[in-house]
Amino acid sequence: MSHFNGKSETEAKAEILDLVKEYCDLYHAPKKWEEGKRISYASRVYDHDEMVNLVDSSLEFWLTSGRFTDRFEHDLAAYLGVKFCSLVNSGSSANLLAFMTLTSPLLGERAVQRGDEVITVAAGFPTTVTPMIQYGAVPVFVDITIPQYNIDVTQLENALSDKTKAVMIAHTLGNPFDLSAVRAFCRRHNLWLVEDNCDALGSEYTIDGKTHLTGTVGDIGTSSFYPPHHMTMGEGGAVYTNDPLLNKVIRSMRDWGRDCVCPSGRDNLCGHRFDRQYGELPLGYDHKYVYSHFGYNLKATDMQAAIGCAQLQKFPSFVTRRRANFARLRAALAEVEDKLILPEPCPGSNPSWFGFLMTCRDGVEREKVVSYIESHGVQTRMLFAGNLTKHPCFDDMRASGKGYRVVGDLAVTDRVMNHTFWVGVYPGMTEDMLDYMAKIIKEAVKN
Repeated sequence: MSHFNGKSETEAKAEILDLVKEYCDLYHAPKKWEEGKRISYASRVYDHDEMVNLVDSSLEFWLTSGRFTDRFEHDLAAYLGVKFCSLVNSGSSANLLAFMTLTSPLLGERAVQRGDEVITVAAGFPTTVTPMIQYGAVPVFVDITIPQYNIDVTQLENALSDKTKAVMIAHTLGNPFDLSAVRAFCRRHNLWLVEDNCDALGSEYTIDGKTHLTGTVGDIGTSSFYPPHHMTMGEGGAVYTNDPLLNKVIRSMRDWGRDCVCPSGRDNLCGHRFDRQYGELPLGYDHKYVYSHFGYNLKATDMQAAIGCAQLQKFPSFVTRRRANFARLRAALAEVEDKLILPEPCPGSNPSWFGFLMTCRDGVEREKVVSYIESHGVQTRMLFAGNLTKHPCFDDMRASGKGYRVVGDLAVTDRVMNHTFWVGVYPGMTEDMLDYMAKIIKEAVKN
């Protein structure tokens, strides 16, 4: 006899979700950190809300984008204060979609063509740059500054050419780049600005007395919801904009490149599914199978979105905790500023810190410092690629001298590649964990 015999589906579902909540509280409760346990640079922070949402979505078994996706896109757009938000399957896909949107023929003379240039930095994550190279655009690499670790805006004019169409750069580990200078440069030269906001969700920047969330100042912003990031849904990302035309292209390219805007499972919302003529197709060809772009399927599942909906409710507290953790760690490490260059926020910003970057001063060897820190149970990371142009994926282009351009000598980028590392400040860290990390870092540089 079924356990649910005599119960409605609603009653059975409520019972299951109550049990899921109880299970999560019992078996997934955060464990108290004790000295000797490893401290990772990042970790998921969640409770029964996420697990209940996940199971709720799975019981519905819609699987692809559905009600949780609609809710997440609406709620994230509301949090950011933007008009349009599209959920995708990763932050890397978000960057791919953001860049490829700029290649749409619908943008006319402003569309990025193969051979056009996009200003960026080499000290970052590769998938900010990968879409440019794969499409056939030319990344133009500009140096960064220490201790902000963002683009050196004094080099922007030097990077400009008659082929420049866009600037696409990330806010490094939550620290905003100089949005005031970069936005002014883009406006002066009619360039697109894409903010890779994957490591900076919740960061703020003030321009002309108005405070903006990063990702909303440029033409397009992107986010990542991979587990180490500011919030998570396992895999996932988002692309957002205030521009209706850009949003139209984003939606098209995310959803196979199709021209139709009907969501999955709903047909003929416009009432013109079979009475229009497109391209050289016959009159009345089914609009759901008309393609205005060479697109992809970059959608996420509703189960991912369900987790994201619960995470987004907690998100403001995550930002508060990251800022507090950063401040505590920085205060504790002030006594070793003669050994380490400590990070500083970009003027005019209030970062939602992803990590705590440090650069070893002369006479301090990063390899020995990192080895000591890691051997004492604290996980470290490099600033991603360090200098992307030094990696094997650039071997052929480096040998041919084609495919990218460098402004200056990237001396600071190389310094970061050789002397910089970082540790985490994720919201699940306790004061005991932060104090232990500071103790170990101080020991490492003093020894």
